[in-house]
Amino acid sequence: MAEVALELKCITKRYPLVLANDCISFDVRWGEVHAVVGENGAGKSTLMKIVYGMVRPDSGEIYVDGQRAEIHSPADAIRLGIGMVHQHFMLVEVFTVLENIVLGGEPRRGLALDLETARREVAALLEEIGFELDLDAKIEDLPVGLQQRVEILKTLYRKARILILDEPTAVLTPQEASELFRFLREFVARGNTVIFISHKLAEVMEVSDRVTVIRDGRVVGTVETAQTSIEELARMMVGREVILTVEKRPARPGEPLLVVEDLWVEEAGKKPRVAGVSLEVRAGEIVGIAGVEGNGQTELVEAITGLRPYRGTVRYEGEVIAVPDARKVREHKVSHIPEDRNARGLVLDFSTRDNIILGDHYKPPFVDRLGFFRDPEIDRYAREVVETYDVRPRSIHLSARHYSGGNAQKIIVGRELHRRPRILIAAQPTRGVDIGAIEFIHRRIVEARDQGMAVLLVSADLNEVMSLSDRILVMFEGRIVGEVRPEEATEEKLGMLMAGVTA
Repeated sequence: MAEVALELKCITKRYPLVLANDCISFDVRWGEVHAVVGENGAGKSTLMKIVYGMVRPDSGEIYVDGQRAEIHSPADAIRLGIGMVHQHFMLVEVFTVLENIVLGGEPRRGLALDLETARREVAALLEEIGFELDLDAKIEDLPVGLQQRVEILKTLYRKARILILDEPTAVLTPQEASELFRFLREFVARGNTVIFISHKLAEVMEVSDRVTVIRDGRVVGTVETAQTSIEELARMMVGREVILTVEKRPARPGEPLLVVEDLWVEEAGKKPRVAGVSLEVRAGEIVGIAGVEGNGQTELVEAITGLRPYRGTVRYEGEVIAVPDARKVREHKVSHIPEDRNARGLVLDFSTRDNIILGDHYKPPFVDRLGFFRDPEIDRYAREVVETYDVRPRSIHLSARHYSGGNAQKIIVGRELHRRPRILIAAQPTRGVDIGAIEFIHRRIVEARDQGMAVLLVSADLNEVMSLSDRILVMFEGRIVGEVRPEEATEEKLGMLMAGVTA
């Protein structure tokens, strides 16, 4: 049996309203990629923050290479050879690659920084692991795939041997993900270890050696990857059978309900975020937009939903709104599932009830002729949404911040679909959501299409785009660079378009 690199013994962490980690115990061996999976809110991120010293456990023990470890801060973790690459990168955008890698650990000659020595050390490290990076490039000029390499290099420069990766492929093309997996295999082949946190079970099956499944803050089990399956992992995560394929009949598109013509989103002194995009979405079809994050999808959605000024024309059922205005767009029977549920989708300190009527709160049946709230009608409607969209717990008075990611997303999906719009803009509708909620949300989006809605789906998850869409558009650097029919789409073909390769 391989030597144990990291062992957790009965790690427990309580917060006022939730037991995040309930006596979690498992070990990670040298020379393996060890995946940790679980539903959103299962306790994975809390656990990894404890290992990296960002959160203090209430009880439990951590052993590194057989020795009891006291980890009170990331500095302690780094001294023990533990590095972590967060889902949201911790880089200084105006600094160069070299400056970011050595930041906080700069070699010195006397009181002066010794960047030449740092350059030699980082160049040697690049050659050793096979990364290609311009050390003098600024972070703000790099695509996200290369930014992730910088984050990995930061940990390796600090001599990390245990590397924690939190949702590492969320911002990568399939080709970039394959490159990452190649590096991880080489990294563990040299006797190091990787802890790989992901929602994407196909990737877990591809890259890991063992998988630990966490559900409701507890370890359900640790299995050898070669002896399990995606279906078994999903069942362990959710506690029931999960339908992993999207079941839908062929689309029957009607008239165009959303038409975008030559749309531009520009900022002074910068490249256009959206550059002349034209598209249409018909009643009864789902049009998916694929692309690596940061290629204009966010700005396109914000323009269409009235949240951002633009040049060009957007027609909602043939009508044009002269000045972008989110309320007017909503009144044109447009619903919007935003990509950031906390910043755009919910008021976290509002109750479930108040969040469910948000955006329509000023209209009947929620207010009377004098503009006062009709509480019985609001309560009835909120209970109907909570029941229909399986929001748990079934309270209409709990504040939004106390829900897991999947249930918070169900509140938004329920609010946006229950008002029966004609056009649905769904941006990253299952981001950070567990596999059970993903199944539920996908089913609801397909039902919306079948009821005659025009659905524009924007997602960084290629499997989601390919399985839900009736037509697929690909964005690169603010432009639509290709259209692919789902039956002809492959991850390789879409990945090339996402990287800007159109020939």
